[in-house]
Order: sequence, then C-alpha cells, then structure tokens
Amino acid sequence: MDTSVSRPELLLVADAVAREKAISRDEVLEAMEQAIQKAGRAKYGHEKDIRAVIDRKTGEVRLSRWTEVVEEVEHEDSQIPHYIAIKIQPNIQIGEFIIDPLPPIDFGRIAAQTAKQVIVQRVREFERNRQYEDFKDRVGEIVNGTIKRTEYGNLLVEIGSSEALLRRDELIPRENFRNSERVRAYIYDVRKEPRGPQIFLSRSHPAFLAKLFAQEVPEIYDGIIEIKAVARDPGSRAKMAVTSKDATIDPVGACVGVRGSRVQAVVQELQGEKIDIVPWSGQAATFVVNALAPAEVTKVVMDEEAGRVEVVVPDDQLSLAIGRRGQNVRLASQLTRWDIDILTETEESERRQEEFKTRTSALVNDLDVDDVIAGLLVTEGFQNIDELAFAAPEEIAEIDGFDENIAQELVQRAEEFLVKQQDSLDQQRQELGVTDDIVELDCFTPQMLILLGEKGVKTLDDLADLASDELIEILGADSLDEETANAIIMSAREHWFEDEEVDKTQEEEK
Repeated sequence: MDTSVSRPELLLVADAVAREKAISRDEVLEAMEQAIQKAGRAKYGHEKDIRAVIDRKTGEVRLSRWTEVVEEVEHEDSQIPHYIAIKIQPNIQIGEFIIDPLPPIDFGRIAAQTAKQVIVQRVREFERNRQYEDFKDRVGEIVNGTIKRTEYGNLLVEIGSSEALLRRDELIPRENFRNSERVRAYIYDVRKEPRGPQIFLSRSHPAFLAKLFAQEVPEIYDGIIEIKAVARDPGSRAKMAVTSKDATIDPVGACVGVRGSRVQAVVQELQGEKIDIVPWSGQAATFVVNALAPAEVTKVVMDEEAGRVEVVVPDDQLSLAIGRRGQNVRLASQLTRWDIDILTETEESERRQEEFKTRTSALVNDLDVDDVIAGLLVTEGFQNIDELAFAAPEEIAEIDGFDENIAQELVQRAEEFLVKQQDSLDQQRQELGVTDDIVELDCFTPQMLILLGEKGVKTLDDLADLASDELIEILGADSLDEETANAIIMSAREHWFEDEEVDKTQEEEK
C-alpha cells in the first residue's frame, strides 16, 4: 500500500482481487481495514483499540481510537472509568465507547509491507473458507481437474478456482500424471486445515469405482440397480455386488453392457483394473458363494458368532478360489465382511474322518462301549459325552439298532462319567489350593479353575489383583472376552469394599 494511492483506487483494487480470488468485495475490504488497523496500532500503541473503516462508496479511510467505558479499569490503554467518561460525554453508559478520530497514517516502506502481508494472509483465509463452504457438501462426488504441480509425489489438482490434494497413496499404483494433464478423482473428505488444501481426492477409494458405474449405467443413476458393496485391489482387481429392484432387469448384465461396453469404460479409467460384478444376496452363504466367483463352491459352513465361514471347493478349483497371492479370497472377504477359510473336498473329507475317529475314540473310552455303538452316536450328531448325558433316552432309542434299555444305559454311563470327572477335577483344584470363594463366583468351569491354580491364582485377592488381559492370557482368548474378564475381576474385588465398610463401622462404634 502507498499513501499516494487515491482513495477511490482502493475500491478498484478490492474489485480486482475479489474477481481474481472468487471471494466477495467486502471480504477484501475487510482485509484492508485490518491491515490499516495493524499499522495504526504500530504507530499509536499495540494495547490501544485502533479501528479503521473504508467507506464502501467513496473509498475514504477513517481511523479512530475506541475506548470502552467501564466501572473498574483493567486495561488503561483501552478502558476509561465511567465517572471520567461522563465528563466527556454526559449521557454515556457503561459498556459504550468513546470514539476519537485519528489523523491519517503516512505509510512508510515497512508499514506498507506489513499491511500487504496482512491483506494477503486474510485474503487466503477467506479463500480457504470459501473453498470449504463450496465443497463441504460435495463429499462423495467425482470431479474433473487439472494437475497444477507435484509435491513429493502428491498431486495438487486445480478444480475451477479451488485447489485439491491427491496423495500418492490415493493414486492407482503405477499411474503417473504430468502437469497440466486432466484427471478424474473422487472427493472423499473436505475439512478445515490451518494451511494448504482442504479438499482431498482419491482414485483408489472403493466408492470411486461405484461412482464411475453410476455415471456409465443409467439404471444405477435412476436407483433401479443398487451397488451394495465394493472391494478393490487398486489397479489390479475389484469385486462389486449389485442387486436390482426390478425383477425384469438383470443387474449384472446391465452393469456389463452390450459386449462389455459399460464395464470397459470403467476399466479404462482405472488403468485396466479387472472387475468382477456379482449378484448380491441377503443370504450370507449365497453371497459368499457369489463373491468367490469364478471359483465353484460345493459346501459352505457358517459360524455367525465368530464371523467366519468355511468354504469347500473341488480340488482343481483351489488355486482359482484363493487367487494369485490370495487376491480372490481376500476381495471376497472384504466384499462380504466375513472371514473366509478355503478347504478342498479332499482336505475336508480327511478332516471329517479325523474328527470322527477322535470323537468315536473318546466315547469308546469314556462310556466303555465298542466302536460300532460309539460310531453310531457320533454319526447321529452326539459330539461329546456332555451332549449324551443331557439327552432324552427316547431320542437315543430312535437310532437304528438301539432300544430304550440301551439308551438308558448309555445316558446313565455318561452321567456317571461326568460325576467322576467333576470329582476328579474338584480334588485336583483343592490340591492346587484354589479356594471355595473363587468357585462360589460361579464364573469358571472346573477346567478353568485348574488353569487358575496352575498359574498361582488361588484366592479372591489373587484374582482381584489381575488385569483383564492377564486373566484372558491364563484362560485363553476363546474362553472369555475383555468385558467378561473385567466383570469377573470386579466381582472378586467386591469383598475389598465390604471389608472397608466393616472396618469403618467398627471404628465408629469405638
């Protein structure tokens, strides 16, 4: 800024900056006012409340000092006591200001440079706020931009008058862009930052693929076909699950297009990334089978509590189901949100035979029966002796070759075995020194009590001193979760508080 600049010229400068930066004229003038205020405070004192106003019509600059009227003065440079203020302005009230006009400032070189820096900084702040307001509701859109420059592998993309950041890890591997080259990307985040770009772009985000299909497939744009899930290995392969709200429209065929025209348009944009489009299903098992395409699946076993699914495939389909470096099964797992284990039919058969032998052998030893009876029980679904002990004799008698007498005898032997096992475990627990107080918590199985005793946890105090992760380590991660472990430890600590209450009561009685 220069004192030789005529006042109307300030308005011309403000108009030019506003057009260039795409911000309002008032915001530029406000930045100028703050620059003049800063120069005024440098001349008259930084503690004083100096304010500048630029007339929006004439460009006239008015500089003034504002002094607040208060009951008790805390800042002498910007406040005045009420009893003195009424001598200057008789009707003035507490909280109002005395305004003293100041002479114009003669800007020197340093003051002008400082004012310029303030204006530039404020204009940048207004520009960033304008960008945020323009783009905060555009998260999830695809935008076209031009590469402005590259910084440490990250691309700064010009979108109209705004600037966005496309990080190197958000690019598709092995793709390169040059300055001034056009790029299409997905807005995945817009946030306020103290400096630099606020708009963050991605070409590797799963939603980028979904948005590209929405642009290529009218049925998706119209809401007839819905994309339910997307999983990507950017630049290599992707899987997308789709469903149709119209039974007459094939969702997979509509996304592929005539001779693959629609899917090829997306593949070209994604640098040749192969895309598997599979039908979505509300049945988890069916969805998993679809997601593993092109591999064939012969059997699916779901474990809903663990969130795992075991898939059996023909021996010659194993490599296809797993994919190169596990890519196919990994993408299928991401798509379905299930942990998937792949087994061949041979492996599954061998495992079943081994499990059958193990369970049969256990029943032979525990019940003192021959292999035929034990084998029949396992074949009918009795996995262990506990299930047999609590089964109804009538249910067992329905097995071919069994009658009521045999069924009752088997149940009785199972019950006797469990009683002996319980007595043996209880004796072992007592020998280890695990007290009855821990047993009375009714939180542990006999086997758990043995594990506690072997690790030196024998009293309530020992248990109460443990942390949840220590208890889980002793009993095994499959035995209990962190929430349950914390609840058990808190139960063990209850007697501490009870003892404190007793001691407090005894002291009061004394």
